[in-house]
Amino acid sequence: RTPRRLPRAVALGAALPLVLLAGCSSSDDSADASTGSGSEPTETTTSAPAVEAAGLTPRLVVTYDGGIQVLDSTSLETIDDFELEGFNRINPAGDGRHVLVSTAGKFQVLDAGTWAEPHGDHAHYYTSAPVLTDVSFAAEKPGHAVVHEGRTALFDDGTGAVTVFDSASVADEARELRELTTPSAHHGVAVELSDGTLVVSEGTEDARTGIRVLDAEGTEIAANDQCPGVHGEAVAAEEAVVIGCEDGALVTKDGVISKVTSPDAYGRIGNQAGSEESPFVLGDYKSDPEADLERPTRVSIIDTRDASMKLVDLPASYTFRSLGRGDAGEALVLGTDGALHVIDPESGTVTRSIPVIDAWEESETWQDPRPTLYVQDGSAYITDPATSMIHAVDIETGEIWNSVELTVVPNELTGASGDVEHGAEAEHEHTDGEHAEGEHAEGEHAEGEHADEATDEHDHEHSDEHSDEPTETATS
Repeated sequence: RTPRRLPRAVALGAALPLVLLAGCSSSDDSADASTGSGSEPTETTTSAPAVEAAGLTPRLVVTYDGGIQVLDSTSLETIDDFELEGFNRINPAGDGRHVLVSTAGKFQVLDAGTWAEPHGDHAHYYTSAPVLTDVSFAAEKPGHAVVHEGRTALFDDGTGAVTVFDSASVADEARELRELTTPSAHHGVAVELSDGTLVVSEGTEDARTGIRVLDAEGTEIAANDQCPGVHGEAVAAEEAVVIGCEDGALVTKDGVISKVTSPDAYGRIGNQAGSEESPFVLGDYKSDPEADLERPTRVSIIDTRDASMKLVDLPASYTFRSLGRGDAGEALVLGTDGALHVIDPESGTVTRSIPVIDAWEESETWQDPRPTLYVQDGSAYITDPATSMIHAVDIETGEIWNSVELTVVPNELTGASGDVEHGAEAEHEHTDGEHAEGEHAEGEHAEGEHADEATDEHDHEHSDEHSDEPTETATS
């Protein structure tokens, strides 16, 4: 797709009495929104010296109790370690370089220290020491961070505020912001499409009920309140957006909302994994509303072309950090049997099961570390807290091509691709790079594609029973 560049001076939601706050700003005149403290970023924001690399150098980011580590995606060796108190959560920031850390009162920007700068028909690649920057976005309860087509949407569960910006400007204090506030604070989600359409959840602290679709000017063009327990999102091919419900899901495509009804009266989908290469969305599926902790053995596959659903039986249960997608659109599930199960979403059949780690059991405390799946550049990275190991699996061949014991017990897992991502090419052509060393340094880049493929579940959900329970960082 041709990346769109919408004018930012729009009064979002001006025609909507339900939207309490709508507008556009930059961090020059809204410093608190971009840095959380009102102060300008210091030299620690993005000032580590850059070194040109021979090629891509993707990195991984792992949380542990009291800190964050940055790993090399190939060697799996630890590059840096940052102490950070509390139960911290992580999400790709959208530019292939930075990661958003959901911590007390803010989304804080972590520079993973890897990026590309386009130069004509090729790119130059750089690395630097990772930096936990001073740049942050204030949020009473930082919740979902969703990346799509070079735009990043943040949701503050404590206020209902939505903040959207160009992914490439995540560390730029002069970034322009698209902002609005939902009528009531709730554990919500928002995603902006390439034409500026915004899909945003509706609800209160007591009940999440549906979604609204706003155009680029903020005018409501569609709404649906038949989605009890709204949770999670995924974007599929042709910008179809799937939002989970306790009785199925909603599919939004071309401004039209369709309901997908579960075969069970209670058939909850709350965690999804989408791929822009596939019309299918992989989701979890829970059917026992009375369970203290349900350990499901079925997953859902939603076909966004006709808003239909099929269920797939697995040989083991799984958790909210078990879902992923391969580069060819494969549906991936990390089971409690220790295997990575590969599903053909078209047929709904398990085509392969790759043994990776020992069998394990889900903890009843959702914040506890558990095996986690993250997909990057054709590999499935799988952590095993029981052994402090991380494994790299080639999705196509099933080969475990590297395994390393970490110095910490891993919890959450995400990454930075270090490449110029789909949806942000045009922006990179015209951005001056601050780390550049030499005549070819022309700018940072933005990540859009892999963030949509990443699982929503590993970012924000835990279990049905605790989905509204506050945490130390209030991201639940």
